[in-house]
Amino acid sequence: MKLRDILSGIDYELRGDIDTEVSSICYDSRKAGENSLFFCIVGFAVDGHNYAAAAVKNGASAIVVTRFLEDIDAVQILVKNDRQAMALISANFYGNPAKKMKMIGVTGTKGKTSTTYMLKAILEAAGEKVGLIGTIYYMIGEKVIPAKHTTPEAPDLQALLAEMQASGMTSVVMEVSSSALIFDRVYGMRFDAAVYTNLSQDHMDIHGDFDNYAAAKQILFKNADISIGNIDDPRGRFMLEGADKKKFTYAIEQKADYRAYDIELSSQNSRFMLETKDFRMPLYIELPGKFMVYNALAAVSCCLELGIDLIQVKRGLEAIHGVPGRFEKLDTKGMPYTIILDYAHTPDSLENILTSVKLFAKGRIVCLFGCGGNRDNTKRPLMGAVTEKHADLAIVTTDNPRFEEPADIIAQITAGMTSDRYIVIENRLEAIRYAIENAKKDDVIILAGKGHEYYQEIKGVRYDFNEKEIVEEIMQEITNK
Repeated sequence: MKLRDILSGIDYELRGDIDTEVSSICYDSRKAGENSLFFCIVGFAVDGHNYAAAAVKNGASAIVVTRFLEDIDAVQILVKNDRQAMALISANFYGNPAKKMKMIGVTGTKGKTSTTYMLKAILEAAGEKVGLIGTIYYMIGEKVIPAKHTTPEAPDLQALLAEMQASGMTSVVMEVSSSALIFDRVYGMRFDAAVYTNLSQDHMDIHGDFDNYAAAKQILFKNADISIGNIDDPRGRFMLEGADKKKFTYAIEQKADYRAYDIELSSQNSRFMLETKDFRMPLYIELPGKFMVYNALAAVSCCLELGIDLIQVKRGLEAIHGVPGRFEKLDTKGMPYTIILDYAHTPDSLENILTSVKLFAKGRIVCLFGCGGNRDNTKRPLMGAVTEKHADLAIVTTDNPRFEEPADIIAQITAGMTSDRYIVIENRLEAIRYAIENAKKDDVIILAGKGHEYYQEIKGVRYDFNEKEIVEEIMQEITNK
């Protein structure tokens, strides 16, 4: 591909030949090859300009810069905004695949993954071929790719979209993180529909405060043809204020375009009546919890506004039998207690799962949790307080400590706890074993924080740590005794 073709729509200054051949694009100099284009991205800790020479040595024929570099034997494209340019150039290089498929973006603190799975199921019931981009997996038909980022960097995202389009996908459902929005990973993309779930404390280490966090999320709705917002959430109307086209609301507590009422929750499922200005209809999901009703409302309202038939919406929703690591019940080999695996890692998400479990728990609620290192530390005592409030026993342990000391993180969690209804077991494996070996009849054990993750990150190394497998092994040991 010629350089001039992939610079379409970009404001730039050029040093070199506009007809230079470009065979690949990258933002990691180690991945540069013959005739590649290298993006010199300026990050928090690393300046890509410092790696331009290495990229050229590896074969790069062109580099995108925010300042011209001397002694570089390659074409230089000077741009004002490196990340926005990377997003637009990446889309051009891969043939703008997003324009050839129906694009649906979901943003919010929690509920994104479950909502995207519901959207995928409904669209497939309507005959669509659906690609999925999210926290757990990237899915292209039957092909499943473990996710590295909720929303990949622009070159990786556009490559993924191009593969989806080439594989016959007609729609793409994707989680759009606040990081992706402020770092321009989806810059220049137009969404057929955008969905807002909720906002609660998370990522303050990136955004600084709640207003900045909300403003980041709102960017998505400025680039969508249809915007769907949860107005029971305090920031729901703010999100829709950013929408420049059609906008619709959903809620349980307030009047909205789409509303759920007569909600029945059990340990296995949720039932509710869907009400719109035109009709009422009973719906069922094989997922428990009021928060799952909100997620279902989000998916249903979005699909109906996209023109999906109501019967297909109902059929797709009822076909879902669970979402990995989201209120996922694990096999206890017939033992008289319940173990639930969930990704809850914020104060609000912990409270949601704990209050949902309270509705059916006959015995104690035992909640095992920790907090990730090198992330928002202001939520740590809040998570301690909310767990102490709703659980009969809290087991405070390690999550992904990254480069922090686990004991320091735990101390910040327990600073928010005032009773004696908690214990500390720093080693997460031993904490899980303790919870199971000391379980009583009718207990509900919640393993919170890791969910679908298959690793534990310590000092820059990801160690194998799959809680489903760990529980399976412990239960096998117990039942074999």
